[in-house]
Amino acid sequence: MHASGVAELDSAEQIGVLRSVGQLQRLLDGIVVDVVDETESEDAKRERADRITARAGCRNTSELLQRVMLIDGATARRYSTAADAVHEDIAIVSGERLPGDFPELSAAFRSGEMSLAGFLACTGPLRQAQPRIMPEDFVAADAVLARAGSGRDLSASDADACEGDRALRPTVTELSALAAHVLQRIDPDGARPADDAGERRRSFALGRLRDGAVPVRGDLLPEVAAMLQRLMDAYSNPRVQFAPSPDDGRLDLGDEPDVNVPPLAAADLRTPTQKRHDVFAAIVGSVAAAEAAPQLGGASPTLVVSVDAADLASGAGRTHFPGAEWDAPLSVAMHAACAGNVQRVLFDDAGAIIGISTSGRIFTPHQRKAILLRDGGCLIPGCDVRGDWCEIHHVQEWAKGGPTHTSNGVALCWHHHRTLDTSGWQIRMRDGTAEIRGPAWWDPYCRWRSPGDGYRAVDRALAGLRGRSR
Repeated sequence: MHASGVAELDSAEQIGVLRSVGQLQRLLDGIVVDVVDETESEDAKRERADRITARAGCRNTSELLQRVMLIDGATARRYSTAADAVHEDIAIVSGERLPGDFPELSAAFRSGEMSLAGFLACTGPLRQAQPRIMPEDFVAADAVLARAGSGRDLSASDADACEGDRALRPTVTELSALAAHVLQRIDPDGARPADDAGERRRSFALGRLRDGAVPVRGDLLPEVAAMLQRLMDAYSNPRVQFAPSPDDGRLDLGDEPDVNVPPLAAADLRTPTQKRHDVFAAIVGSVAAAEAAPQLGGASPTLVVSVDAADLASGAGRTHFPGAEWDAPLSVAMHAACAGNVQRVLFDDAGAIIGISTSGRIFTPHQRKAILLRDGGCLIPGCDVRGDWCEIHHVQEWAKGGPTHTSNGVALCWHHHRTLDTSGWQIRMRDGTAEIRGPAWWDPYCRWRSPGDGYRAVDRALAGLRGRSR
């Protein structure tokens, strides 16, 4: 399709084209990998001069791929790595193909259910850990990751695993996190380095000024790297897995999903500088509310906003910041009040104080810690803000009778807290845990989904397969 033809499509049709092209790309990658596998297998049986690659004037399969497919060396090596993972030996006596190392993952990849990158994200770590893993655990990990990567229901039986499920397929990043999670279960110790290797290698050095910059080099101990990673996680963290709840309450959209694009108000259209501003806002809020923060006027230097009672009742007007020259829309006050780091004072037309918010509205430090321990971070999938930087949102508004209780509070970052009413994301509480329903452009089935259930489903499926094989 020419670019001019694409321009004539509406947004939903363009996304449909991308979905179809993505499916075709996955199938084509599977064909390429099978051809590479066959080529390398045949070359291994022949003398060098008679090899397929040699007859084509190439040193190896990687060079052949680069010249024939016009790809770079890194992409060619990825195809070769995948070919090694899907390879199946031939029985000498019967001539039948024997199962490869990753039969389930290979089948999902060949059928176009998994991308090349997703396939390698699963097989790479498993291959490295294979010498340390019991064979039955390796087989179970292969099966679980194949189901998860294909979007199949992990709680279904083997006979029903491919039927009638509507789970969301994980991205490559999410699939990589799932693979790491599985390895933690079946290989908790991992590769053991020399006990004193890290102590001997630890170093940190600043280089000489060069071209206006100073290079940094060194090796960090694990605990030091973990602290540094914690700081970096304020900007990026692993994606949250979602799975349908037992009573998902999904919308009746028929057999085919109604895929829509995110409306302008729902999409995250922030520029990099705006995102840095939002991170800075979260830092300021968390530091101001910290117990160790210096006090101002006998209290923590948290924000105080004032609104006119009539404006609050009508939902219009402006809010003011005592001690500052600025004002802001009333929505800013409502958002800040929900976050629990603002004391709200109501005035009447004569300027008399007619109400002060009670301390029961504000989540206590113990409640906040418990909620963050439960949620882990901002509940919106794909968000890059961890729990330490999040605000606590009343799922049922406090102004409408919602209790200030852990069963009514969830962690949201500064940005998603402010845009919750307009972004299309919905949150509800179910038996003390949060469930999220995203816009149709994110989840075409509009199901209520529970954070963390994806990992719990992996644990249950992995335990079942390991127990069965033993």
